[in-house]
Amino acid sequence: MKYAIVIPDGSADEPVAALGGRTPLQAAHKPNMDRVAQQGVVGLADNVPDRLTPASDVATLSLLGYDPLEVYTGRAPLEAAAMGLHLGPHDWAIRCNLVYVPDGHMRDFTAGHISTEEARELIQALQAALGGRRLGGGVIEFHPGVQYRHILLWRGSGGEDGAALAATRTQPPHDIPDRPIAEYLPSGPAGAWLQELMEASRPILAAHPANLRRQAAGQKPATQIWLWGQGQAPRLTPFAERFGGVRGAIISAVDLVRGVGVLLGWHRIDVPGATGYLDTNYANKGRYAVEALGAFDLVCVHIEAPDEASHEGKAEEKVRAIEQIDAHIVGPLLDALPRYGAYRLLVEPDHRTPLRTRAHAHGPVPFAACGIGIEPDAAAAYDEASAAASALRFQPGHTLMPWFLGLNQRPPR
Repeated sequence: MKYAIVIPDGSADEPVAALGGRTPLQAAHKPNMDRVAQQGVVGLADNVPDRLTPASDVATLSLLGYDPLEVYTGRAPLEAAAMGLHLGPHDWAIRCNLVYVPDGHMRDFTAGHISTEEARELIQALQAALGGRRLGGGVIEFHPGVQYRHILLWRGSGGEDGAALAATRTQPPHDIPDRPIAEYLPSGPAGAWLQELMEASRPILAAHPANLRRQAAGQKPATQIWLWGQGQAPRLTPFAERFGGVRGAIISAVDLVRGVGVLLGWHRIDVPGATGYLDTNYANKGRYAVEALGAFDLVCVHIEAPDEASHEGKAEEKVRAIEQIDAHIVGPLLDALPRYGAYRLLVEPDHRTPLRTRAHAHGPVPFAACGIGIEPDAAAAYDEASAAASALRFQPGHTLMPWFLGLNQRPPR
């Protein structure tokens, strides 16, 4: 059996006035996703437990068959895994965004979609100036990632300081667009440490040549770091061990999702031109996914673009991203899979990201699945309304994966 999973991040939405009262999935021309629905089934899966923050870390773990209430330790350690950073038993990883906060408001959580090369210069400058500093009972290290997404490591030595980080509340910057940051700063036992470090970054970044070049070119500078998503190394049972020996590969431009794949024991495939943004190379992602089917039992393709469009409130761009995913990824996979005989294909976003709020949200997401052993239902299209009309529900969402893999033949209804 060959399996393919396509994750159009954040594509689930609400009816939008600018789209004639339709959701982006309804407004998009997506014949291949609709073909999956027509050849198989549609339904709903709820990937984010009510007491956890709706975000790709929790939702991706759930979508791939792991109960986040049991295995989730934080977002940053998942990204650290993708970057090859080792966490000891007393170490913590903390997500470190470069952001644009010119007036006390979160104007751009991507710092104007700063390039990876410019960001690396800035993170290296922060490491030179602040790296090795003691923060509570630990020592800090800055590690550059991709574009605006980076990691701060807190190397602890035991004691109560780790507990302080565990009890500290932090806020994802992408969920507070244009809001005053004073209301969302880290709070709790270690909140003052993180706030102090965030403030210390401002003069270093303000004087850096990379930022001065960006300003001269009319681009947004990175005005400070934003610290959030802290956690310790998770313990995940390898996917092949958990699910009958199925060997997987992950294609994503986002360290978070790549990190989940790495921790599951999947092979990481890096695709030229994959950016994690609206300008990603959809065709290359589809091409590499089709090629990977020959070497792996399961290929998972994650595309960040719809989520980024929602965060920016761009309805037409979100529709276009869904159409590109349909044409260049879902279509080629749907055409290639039957060559292997037995196959299954799943299309499912991780979570909802409504254009109305520009932030992630709780609630079930629509999925479509087809292939050997999946009896077609009456669905004519893949969208939120069709899924809501289906009796097929996976609550909690992590129960969908064993059904998709054929390990549980009787879906819940």
